[in-house]
Amino acid sequence: MKHQGWPHDLFDGRPVIGILNTWPELTPCNDHLRELAEKVKAGVWEAGGFPVEVPVFSASENTFRPTAMMFRNLAAMAVEETLRAQPIDGAVLMVGCDKTTPSLLMAAASTDIPSIVVTGGPMLNGQFRGERVGSGTHLWKFSEAVKAGEMTAEDFLEAEASMSRSTGTCNTMGTASTMASMAEALGMALSGNAAIPAVDSRRRMMAQLTGRRIVQMVKDDLKPSDILTRAAFENAIGTNGAIGGSTNAVIPLLAIAGRVGLDLTLDDWDRCGRDVATIVNLMPSGEYLMEEFFYAGGLPVVLRHLGEAGLLHRDALTVSGAAIWDEVTGAVNHNPEVIRPVERALTPQGGIAVLRGNLAPRGAVLKPSAASPHLLVHRDRAVVFEDIDDYKARIADEALDIDETCVMVLKNCGPKGDPGMAEVGNMGLPPKVLRKGITDMVRISDARMSGTAYGTVVLHTAPEAAAGGPLAIVRDGDMIEMDVPNRRLHLDLPQAEIAARLAAWAPTHETATSGYAWLHQAHVEGADTGADLDFLKGCRGNPVGRHSH
Repeated sequence: MKHQGWPHDLFDGRPVIGILNTWPELTPCNDHLRELAEKVKAGVWEAGGFPVEVPVFSASENTFRPTAMMFRNLAAMAVEETLRAQPIDGAVLMVGCDKTTPSLLMAAASTDIPSIVVTGGPMLNGQFRGERVGSGTHLWKFSEAVKAGEMTAEDFLEAEASMSRSTGTCNTMGTASTMASMAEALGMALSGNAAIPAVDSRRRMMAQLTGRRIVQMVKDDLKPSDILTRAAFENAIGTNGAIGGSTNAVIPLLAIAGRVGLDLTLDDWDRCGRDVATIVNLMPSGEYLMEEFFYAGGLPVVLRHLGEAGLLHRDALTVSGAAIWDEVTGAVNHNPEVIRPVERALTPQGGIAVLRGNLAPRGAVLKPSAASPHLLVHRDRAVVFEDIDDYKARIADEALDIDETCVMVLKNCGPKGDPGMAEVGNMGLPPKVLRKGITDMVRISDARMSGTAYGTVVLHTAPEAAAGGPLAIVRDGDMIEMDVPNRRLHLDLPQAEIAARLAAWAPTHETATSGYAWLHQAHVEGADTGADLDFLKGCRGNPVGRHSH
């Protein structure tokens, strides 16, 4: 490396810090991370380390096809091998867009090299004709308005520009902001990191402080395995409930836990999140956006609330070297409309509801804070779409036998079936239903949905249809019963009929015969265990390999 002009005395055994940067121009959420990396480097130099910036696989939610989720595990595998193969003593994980955060955390967990997260931060609030508009959330809303004839295409394009007016991740409590919050609640990021807007000068200061901190972490040998304990994951699950976080937090936390050898399950998600009130009043569940969340005090206020309510493991260790409670005891809520007191919570039972029954033997999830209360207990006939192409071909057909009481069912969109588990679970309603002024229906699938989306949407149904789960044999007209308070999802058929249909079932999803798509379909596990590749689970450590020459 001396050809880069480094003086001899820098090669003195000081910690080599890999700044793992998920910046490419094709990941718009992360397009400012190159600039931010310079602040990380400054912090590393100040603390006596040797920073090296390492571009790594960046799975863009915006541009990857068929879905970024299909490539999350590939990114994690590539980053893991980079960490192990290169002479890196500690790592700064520079992330932002949805799948970049879990992929790098999974890699760090599998190598157990001292690592710390710094996120790029959310974009500024959107404003459209005097209305606060949120990334994704209003995209879905305005898209439905166009279909219903209530909004022109020209107005839609103007609104789109108005909601995306700075660099950064989605400004709602979507998947990116949720995963930034999860990293902080897990203890893998410095306190206060999650909510700082991308263009705020304090984001650059956070990057520099993170650079300083990783050097000391290497000296102290503070590793992911010291931080990513069961207590840390339970803290994160409770936090997700309090912030009204994305359903997309479920799968990555299960996967990260699998990398450190923890048996985290959907039952843990239900147990730790069920009695947590959603107090953060942010879209898509509420009114405000991430910029206001930061000004109100950000995630430390939420963590303090959880600690005072007895819902936080206060002694969980963080990357700062201190317990999480010590980091947040002085947090002050500057806006009780944005971070509400529990008596004015958006919903008294937030978190993620885990439903089970003969339609989802291994579980399915629903986000109560984003659902319509009147639909949380519902029974009606199914209208079935065999895959996303079938849905797109038929949903706008005026002859489609469907009304607002029906249960929309979408198959073959899980980890194997799509492949990659696309964010299509929040199926748009039929135009003829939208024209009635109806904005929500019960929807069930083995897919995911964007963290910016909303509705009474049952997701991640496991086993998925492509793996022969009961979802695969649902037919038009079958009666489906959903009871969220009692965590039940039931296909109203005799067990003998279900067994007969399953015996006659054959897969219909597209299958790959070569390349990464084949590897993914052959080895991906179910959503209920994190949708990781089966051969990547567990921690493989960071042994130094043989010399290459």
